[in-house]
Amino acid sequence: MVEKELETSLLEEASEERSDEVSAETVVSTEETAPAIDYLSPELFQNIKVYNKEDLAQEEVEEEIPAELQSMYLETLSDIDEQALVSGRVIGMTDNDIILDIGFKSEGIIDRSEFPEDKLPSIGEQVEVFLETLEDRKGNMILSKTKADFLKCWKKIRKTYENNEIISCKILRRIKGGMVVDIGDIEAFLPGSQIDIRPVRDFDMYLDKELEVRIVKFNEMRKNIVVSRKVLLEDELKEQREHLFDQINIGDIIEGQVKNVTDFGVFIDLGGVDGLLHITDISWGRVNHPSEVVTLDEKLTVKVIDFDEDKKRISLGLKQLTTHPWENVNEKYPIGSIVKGKIVSMTNYGAFIEIEPGVEGLIHVSEISWTKHIKNPSEQYNMGDEIEAQVLTIDIEDRKISLGVKQLQPDPWDTIEEKYMIGTLQKGKVINLTQFGAFVELEEGIDGLIHVSDLSWTKVVRHPKEILEKNQEVEVRILEISRENRRISLGLKQVEDDPWNELIKYFESGKEVQGTVIHVLDKGIILQLEHEVEGIVPLGKKSK
Repeated sequence: MVEKELETSLLEEASEERSDEVSAETVVSTEETAPAIDYLSPELFQNIKVYNKEDLAQEEVEEEIPAELQSMYLETLSDIDEQALVSGRVIGMTDNDIILDIGFKSEGIIDRSEFPEDKLPSIGEQVEVFLETLEDRKGNMILSKTKADFLKCWKKIRKTYENNEIISCKILRRIKGGMVVDIGDIEAFLPGSQIDIRPVRDFDMYLDKELEVRIVKFNEMRKNIVVSRKVLLEDELKEQREHLFDQINIGDIIEGQVKNVTDFGVFIDLGGVDGLLHITDISWGRVNHPSEVVTLDEKLTVKVIDFDEDKKRISLGLKQLTTHPWENVNEKYPIGSIVKGKIVSMTNYGAFIEIEPGVEGLIHVSEISWTKHIKNPSEQYNMGDEIEAQVLTIDIEDRKISLGVKQLQPDPWDTIEEKYMIGTLQKGKVINLTQFGAFVELEEGIDGLIHVSDLSWTKVVRHPKEILEKNQEVEVRILEISRENRRISLGLKQVEDDPWNELIKYFESGKEVQGTVIHVLDKGIILQLEHEVEGIVPLGKKSK
């Protein structure tokens, strides 16, 4: 290649010389003609060094440059990459741009709007900027001060995260799941669960507030930062917790704040550690749910009833601040005294009355009414009813009080014998029919029994419904009264005279009678005769 170039160059020069000679011969014809030159002769290239490909590949040309000159040259060059921070010197300024020299072959420009008007750089000032593009479509190098500040801020935040340092932030706005905060020209996310140790019910109260936080998640690629205030509070509470367990003793009375209310109890913040106030330790009385007694954030004075330092658990009591209500209960509520209370529970056998918190009495179903046959207290009362009752018995050891309501009224059975004398006729209403007889109500709560054998003088009654109906008004005679057993025996047939004295005469022995067969038994045949009298024909006397 080099050979050809040299040959071409020499040929061109030879051609030019030849052209000059011809021209000279034309102008000066009288001159002597010069001898001819052979331009293709190899002798022309005797003093020229010829290189072939092998020589070019093997030969190394070394030229030594003075160290001082080399250093001066390198200082004029900068290691410049796009999308990186560089430092430049302000060399000019226009209405729209600021021109910087960053040590490259061309100057860079920054939009003037990236600087506040009162903080514009001066000529010659060094500014750290972000190199966006080495050369745009117009051939300009594009720089950015805003992005440089952003990257510097990220570096600072990264260092803060790596060193686990505490930073200050300002709550900007509320979003789903938490808050957006400003941590130095960069927005971060503060989850709602990381704002406080206690559940936050009003997020708006934190808006525009300054809080100290710690970065708990840092993802520079996704530009995602998560901060937490809770971790700082937990560190503080850990120290307080250790101090509290060093000082606490069973029986101490301390103050706390209600942190959470559950079905089984209340968690109280004692300052560094939570204590549990169980539902059974809230009041001596019945508590269906802790929210009936306490509210969230309420300050309470409680008593330490137990604690486990290893498990970091503290059991608290509220009712233990007062004396047990069963102390001297027999003096406060002597037998026979009248008490007032509210129904707090009902069972099929009675109703429980709360006389005072922690002191309850039972009204048995048998003690509700003198006269009514009550099977369940719900027939008379409802939950929450306020009623009066009389104290019947007190068992201090088992902490039981028996109450009665019917004792507040006179017992109608005390004067029952005077009011319903034996042998007198009384009117009543059939209220129930059974196989063995009919119950007749003489007055509300007072009823008597007509036995099936006392329904008719003559008719053999197998069931009362053959003669009586429910709710039928009847006249009966008082046969017997037992005040102790609270029973009255009544008779329906006894309202009339016994007809058998006359019937015996009518059905005299040897008299032939006619009847209707109504039953055939093994022992004989039952006939229905006159006057509702039944007769039997023994099988041994049956006519053939």
